[in-house]
Amino acid sequence: MSDVTVVLVHGAFAESASWSGVIPLLQAAGHRVVAAPNELRSLPGDAASVSAVVASIDGPVVLAGHSYGGSVITNAARGHDNVRALVYIAAFAPADGESVGDVQGEGSGSTLGETLAPVPLADGTSDLYIRPDRFREQFAADLPEEQAALMAATQRPARDVVLTDKSGTPAWQTLPSWFLLAGADRNIPVEVQRFMAERAGAQQIVEVEGASHAIPVAHPDRVADLIRAAITAELS
Repeated sequence: MSDVTVVLVHGAFAESASWSGVIPLLQAAGHRVVAAPNELRSLPGDAASVSAVVASIDGPVVLAGHSYGGSVITNAARGHDNVRALVYIAAFAPADGESVGDVQGEGSGSTLGETLAPVPLADGTSDLYIRPDRFREQFAADLPEEQAALMAATQRPARDVVLTDKSGTPAWQTLPSWFLLAGADRNIPVEVQRFMAERAGAQQIVEVEGASHAIPVAHPDRVADLIRAAITAELS
């Protein structure tokens, strides 16, 4: 058994089960795996929750984040000497003072906004869901209809503030990073993903042509391969 623990962090409109295809592949390679809960309430709070998970682990950690989970690992890794690498899976990698909305910006090509259905909360904010009738085309176009329908029904909403919360000093400035790009992503267009990967000085950038935003579900082998590459490079 490897002494490396891989901590997986899901993004908005997803849940820990989105890593179900990736986890067995990493475990078969001898790695411990934790699919950390991402509360999707606020970037500072979500990062603190994942940071607490990392602090509880003895030995080296590789953090991998999908989608908004990339913003979370960017902040959660700070202050942990045992975090050796960051892996971004069709994910946000914001700079200091930058929000998810800032990264996307006007004219990015993302069609996410037009598919969202807000549910107002008592504190004046809203939970955001992707409309079930738009979920597959927006989030999971390369998955079977039945599987996409299940994901739509079980999606976890993100509180709207996660789109505007500003990142702190990004861990990718001091930690090596790997990026997996989803070539047909409608949430985070591949050009935006590529920009963030190049800005972070990624050790490796891999693009999966035709992949939707749900790349951990549709292409778990490619996700596991890149995480293993990070482990090999930093911990072999």
